[in-house]
Amino acid sequence: MNHKRKDIETRYMESRQEFFTSLNNLDRRSFLKVSSAAMGAVLAKGLVPPASFLPVSVAQGAETSGDKPAFRFAYISDSHLYGKDLNDRFARALLRAVDDVNNLDPQPDFVFYGGDLAQLGQEHELELGAEILKHLKAPLKIMVGEHDWYLDLGEKWRSLYGEPTYSWDHKGVHFVVLMSVMERDFWTQRGMTPMERMQTVAGLDNGVQSPFMVGADQREWLKKDLEKLPNNARLIIFSHSPLYKLYKNWNFWTDDADEVQAILRRFDKVVVIHGHTHQLLTNRIGNIYFHGVLSTAWPWPYAPQGMPKLTIEMSRPDPFNPNDGCGDGEVLVHADGLVDKVYNLWNRNPITVTKGYLEGWGKASVPPKPNRPSY
Repeated sequence: MNHKRKDIETRYMESRQEFFTSLNNLDRRSFLKVSSAAMGAVLAKGLVPPASFLPVSVAQGAETSGDKPAFRFAYISDSHLYGKDLNDRFARALLRAVDDVNNLDPQPDFVFYGGDLAQLGQEHELELGAEILKHLKAPLKIMVGEHDWYLDLGEKWRSLYGEPTYSWDHKGVHFVVLMSVMERDFWTQRGMTPMERMQTVAGLDNGVQSPFMVGADQREWLKKDLEKLPNNARLIIFSHSPLYKLYKNWNFWTDDADEVQAILRRFDKVVVIHGHTHQLLTNRIGNIYFHGVLSTAWPWPYAPQGMPKLTIEMSRPDPFNPNDGCGDGEVLVHADGLVDKVYNLWNRNPITVTKGYLEGWGKASVPPKPNRPSY
């Protein structure tokens, strides 16, 4: 049986590789045609993809919380694109994520991109990401990351996507996107060039840059945006860095997180979804339920201290498999505004962290434990 599964996986991956090899020109109009043809070719050959290779809504074995969600959206995050002529592996990983989402049936209400589309914020990196993401079938909502911002302090980002802080309402849920990677000016007095500033921010643990923060202006904006909402409003916040203090040495940290949490404290329940950490990450602080998202580029190790007790750490990725520990996923939004968070780990079975797991402080609906240690 194991030999048969390995043979199926090998042939399926060969078919997917044919798809990626055909995408030499990312700008061509036939992207969607080729994308849909890839899965069709696999099925026509009689190959049923293993569950861990399928888009999460059709994979079997994903835990659910029992009640039907009100709606769902997909997520992709942290692709860290270089130019396609310098390093096309990350571009191909983002293509894979777009392919995953476009094969979801039914389609999600929208797709949320969680930041760090580019690696060094260069125009050609951001334009490459925009070119790939425009092929999503579902509407796109997007958040900025520090890698997208600190080369030109957001000039290119704004030209592509507008202001990085905004909100909207969808099916009775109020969504807010915060720019949580603001930094104090460490570059002017040091006479840094824009690229030196960008490379410093990208270094994370360099000891030069300041901690990330939302900032006073944005906190005031958030207060005004939320003041019209009742305490029982359904509210989902997106931030790139986690809105709690995880591990300062790696800048897995938002310096004014306590002040942001204070603004959110009057609500019965709040969901916060963040990027940046590239891992399965779960936390709860009072009425606030936190979920990290996967990266399409690489997985970060877990911090040596400060880890939330509710986190079920994903298994240590295979160092010989560049896609292991990476992926995309879905968020299933329930009528009460809480969510089931689905981690579609590439080459593994998906893991779902249900709303019941967080509501019960980890005593119910416990996600599966890893089959080998994390790192």
